[in-house]
Amino acid sequence: MRIVIAGGHGQIARRLERLLSSGGHEVAGVIRKPEQGDDLREAGAEPVLMDLESASVEEVAAVLQGADVAVFAAGAGPGSGAERKDTVDRAAAVLFADAAERAGVRRYIVVSTMGADAGHEGDDVFDVYLRAKGAADDYVRGKSGLDWTILRPGTLTNDAGKGLVRLEAATGRGSVPRDDVAAVLAEMAETPATAGLTLELVSGGVPVPVAVKDIAGN
Repeated sequence: MRIVIAGGHGQIARRLERLLSSGGHEVAGVIRKPEQGDDLREAGAEPVLMDLESASVEEVAAVLQGADVAVFAAGAGPGSGAERKDTVDRAAAVLFADAAERAGVRRYIVVSTMGADAGHEGDDVFDVYLRAKGAADDYVRGKSGLDWTILRPGTLTNDAGKGLVRLEAATGRGSVPRDDVAAVLAEMAETPATAGLTLELVSGGVPVPVAVKDIAGN
């Protein structure tokens, strides 16, 4: 399969690129800075230079042409202000979804966050972030032209992945290594029966392939 990842230089994205490329897939990562390209090549991915905060739907659709799966893993990141939570975490996700639909890429996977809610209250930047992610998720779920899956991990850690997770509609609070998030995403890319599901993810006791297979089609 050809899989295109928005936010290709992110910590989860680079882990995912390694997994997918080592599994024989053709992987491309959308990045904003040319100097990030070598990191993607090292991970086995083709770097695609594009700023999702300024690109048009047509430009993004051209990048997605011929892809089997689109993964939105971009984020404004820690330290960014409220404005970029909206332009990246919401607007770029909407743009990528519109472009996927235009390019005929049905399979669309979103890396969201636990607690994402368009109606979330509060004025802190993190509150704005949760609203932005929630609004983006709602938009994607309204796309009849996409076979979407929304993954909402708990608190992310850089601990070594154990390959054991809890993947359910509602898991309750918890943490999960980025390694394991990437492993779940890679499995989802190959499991179209997870389409139409919004899932929470934390560390648990079920092997990743089993967890994804068990939830598929529910």
